[in-house]
Amino acid sequence: MNNKHDHSPAREAGFAGLGDYAAIGEGRSVALIAPDGAIDWWCAPNLDSPALFDRLLDSQLGGYFQLVPDAPWRMQRCYREASNVLETRYETDTGVVKVTESMNSTFAGRLPWNELARRVEGISGSVRMVIRLRIGTQAETRSPWRTDAHGHPLYHVADLMAMLLRTDDVVLDSQNDEGLDGYLTTSAGSRSVIALVAAAKEPLAVPPIEKVDERIDTSDCAWRNWVDGLSWEEGYADEVKRSALALKFLWYAPTGALAAAATTSLPEGLGKEKNYDYRYAWIRDACLIIKAFIFLGALEDSKAAFSWLSSTIMRHGVEHLRTCYTLEGGLVPEERFLPLEGYQGTQPVRVGNNASQQVQLSMYGDMLATARLFIEAGHVLDLNTSRLLGQLANCCADSWRERDSGIWELPDKRHYTHSKMACWLALDQAVVLAKCEHIEPTWMARWERERDRIRDWIETHCWSAERQAYTFYAGSDDLDAAITLTHRYGSQVNPERMRSTLAAIRHELGHDSAMVYRYSGVEKEESTFLACSFWLVEALAALDRQPQAEAHMQEILACLDQTGNVDIFNEMFDTRTRGWRGNMPQGLSHLALICAAKALGKGA
Repeated sequence: MNNKHDHSPAREAGFAGLGDYAAIGEGRSVALIAPDGAIDWWCAPNLDSPALFDRLLDSQLGGYFQLVPDAPWRMQRCYREASNVLETRYETDTGVVKVTESMNSTFAGRLPWNELARRVEGISGSVRMVIRLRIGTQAETRSPWRTDAHGHPLYHVADLMAMLLRTDDVVLDSQNDEGLDGYLTTSAGSRSVIALVAAAKEPLAVPPIEKVDERIDTSDCAWRNWVDGLSWEEGYADEVKRSALALKFLWYAPTGALAAAATTSLPEGLGKEKNYDYRYAWIRDACLIIKAFIFLGALEDSKAAFSWLSSTIMRHGVEHLRTCYTLEGGLVPEERFLPLEGYQGTQPVRVGNNASQQVQLSMYGDMLATARLFIEAGHVLDLNTSRLLGQLANCCADSWRERDSGIWELPDKRHYTHSKMACWLALDQAVVLAKCEHIEPTWMARWERERDRIRDWIETHCWSAERQAYTFYAGSDDLDAAITLTHRYGSQVNPERMRSTLAAIRHELGHDSAMVYRYSGVEKEESTFLACSFWLVEALAALDRQPQAEAHMQEILACLDQTGNVDIFNEMFDTRTRGWRGNMPQGLSHLALICAAKALGKGA
């Protein structure tokens, strides 16, 4: 991807483009920054807390924190090398200024408070920078109020306290309960800092502004140390490391959970109803991110995430397996709708996710495959986790014949082919683990028999001789790009049928492009699904179609490189409008790039 992005788009009806945001985070929260210097999204203190800044979902009522030249500007921005510290260069007719932004941490990890830091450096001439702070109302459920503490403005929103810290050259023009306005003026060589520190349900520490400034560079160094510790020897190193850094935004340090994305209700199609809350930990997404971390050699992250996932499932019980959990390991609340405008008027705006109670049989394959990867990477299972995997295999053997909602969490329960293939994979992995004495072999013979029954059922009911492809579900003629994820089934059971299916997916779901829609007909209401596009690359490489896989990878990256995006992927990309769609940063999109690059490297 490009190291520098020259992109200065205007807002449309008060909204920045979804592909125009950059992110900063520290392993607990994520802030999204528009090109005009406005932080339009920040849930504090945690990823799934109520939003302090939510203009992303309501251009009129939403809170934001803006720092931008008070004159027409042109801008370039990029992340520092191997870091999640963001640098933006604004050029005006009177001067040039650099803004460096970080969600600060320490070498030992996150701070016990949130610290959002913004450093302003004068490069040449003089630039007046305006500051606008508007405190969100948590969807009009709370009324913010301001006090002064130690000479700093302190805002209260329900249980949250947020304090503005600044260097002496920052002038505050006006302040009230809803926010403040101010400015600073740069000169060549000048250096100013403005920051927000926040905490909820606990005392708020107030660090000296000099320490906040220092921690921007400390945070940068910590990010670079993490990247230096990765062990990536395959190709696409720049793209892979940037996606690895994006995945770190979603790694919730207090528990080790992995969020699917950092936002809620960003539409998969403008004006459509597919806009969900992704600030939770899905078993599927978490397992795939762990897979990517294992490929990267990110031992601490993969171990913490796998341990959290296993312990959370054990705590709630295998018989009560949920598709997703809160980042603290609790049950995800049922959906409710917030009285907000929605991104570009797209309704509804959701909190919670009803998919948590769906039956999704593919989770068994996700867990067993992740366990095998963890072991093959040289690690060891404890007795409790080993027993859990045996229980999951038995549950899979018992329930694979059920109809489910499938990987795409659809309302119609069917015999989805991907789900059946994932069940085959679960039992195949269980047999391998049992033979290697990583899990108890008591039920191994039964797992083998059920695995073979699943294979026979798929080959009988889910293959279309007319389409020369595995279909979306039994009895259907439609196609499903998720079958690319279960390429291991095809490579072991019937490679020719799987190769033929991949060709059909490329032709029909990609319209002969590497950018792929999720399933037949869905292009009427949404955009191409970025993860599916990369999964197609991975599957082709795994099935000995290396040149074709490489060409697909190059085509995807070339398409994305033209958008001006700052290496933060959304869920979807609209090839018709060149616009990004869906929640962000999207874990599936970034992990799929890493896994595709790994698959290409294996065949090199």
